[in-house]
This record gives sequence, C-alpha cells and structure tokens, in this order.
Amino acid sequence: VAATAGIPTVLVDVAPAALERGLATIGKSLERLAAKGKLTAEAAAEARGRIRSAGSLDALDGCDLVVEAVIERFEVKREVLAELDRRLGPDALLATNTSSISITRLAAQTRRPASVIGMHFMNPVPMMQLVEIIRGLQTSQATYDAIEAATRRLGKTPVEVQDAPGFVSNRVLMPMINEAI
Repeated sequence: VAATAGIPTVLVDVAPAALERGLATIGKSLERLAAKGKLTAEAAAEARGRIRSAGSLDALDGCDLVVEAVIERFEVKREVLAELDRRLGPDALLATNTSSISITRLAAQTRRPASVIGMHFMNPVPMMQLVEIIRGLQTSQATYDAIEAATRRLGKTPVEVQDAPGFVSNRVLMPMINEAI
C-alpha cells in the first residue's frame, strides 16, 4: 500500500522464507490490482520497484516511520519495539499494527512513548479503507497528526479510537462471532 502511494518501503522479516512469501504475496496483490484496473501495469511495476526487502532491522536505520506488524504477542512486540527504539533517529515515529495490545503498554517499552502510536490496518489491507489510529496515554498530538496525514497519503480513512481492549473493530467483531456461534 505504501509503495503504491509512492513511498519507498522496506519490508523486513528475519525468516528468509517468510520474506519471500511476503514479497510473492505483494507481487500477486499488485497483479490483481492491475488486472482489475485499479492500477496500471506500469504503476504496479513502479510500486514493486519501491519495495526493498531485508532480513535484519539494520535496513530500517534512517527511516522516519516504522510500522511494526510482528505476531500478536506482547513479548515479541516488546523486543522488536525496544530494538527499533535503539536504532531509529530521535524524530522517527513507531507505529504498531496490533489489533488488541495496549498502545500505552507497548509505548512504555521505549524511550519515546510520545512517538508511539497504533496504526491498525484492516484486512485485506490493499482493499480495506479503514485504519484505526490509537493513541497511547503519552502519544503526542504531533505524532497523531503525522500518522493521520500518513494514513490519508496511503489513500486510507483514519479513525481515531481509544486505547481499550480490542480497539473498535475487535470489540464489535468478537460479540458478533459469539452471537453467530
């Protein structure tokens, strides 16, 4: 999504097979968008050219915004965010794509809680417009404003939600699933 919006993008995964699967999935997604006429074949190729892949967080040095999307386990997210906090410049923003873990709790694992925010993309990301933006208790207004602008630049619709269990989408989805069962 970022690459189709013209943004140079770095995709990082420590597992080479997962990285290859991710790149293949992105390639197929771009092909589908081109086949449906949502992108030209040229725009899809240009988007793919904006994506650089790497097997180490070293590749993120110098990035202004990192969207963490590791497995939904606090311990794993804590480790990744702490490492990113050490690596990135002082003005870099850290967003987490968590669907349920407290942003305040995750931000507390860094030295920059004012620059940590939730940016929960709905699946499938290329098709769904909604992005929940979740402030932690210490998230600054400048961070929120920058993420809201970035969300709009991606062609998405930002919705501010509270840092509460499940945010909005999962708080609505889970009772619906339970009722259906």
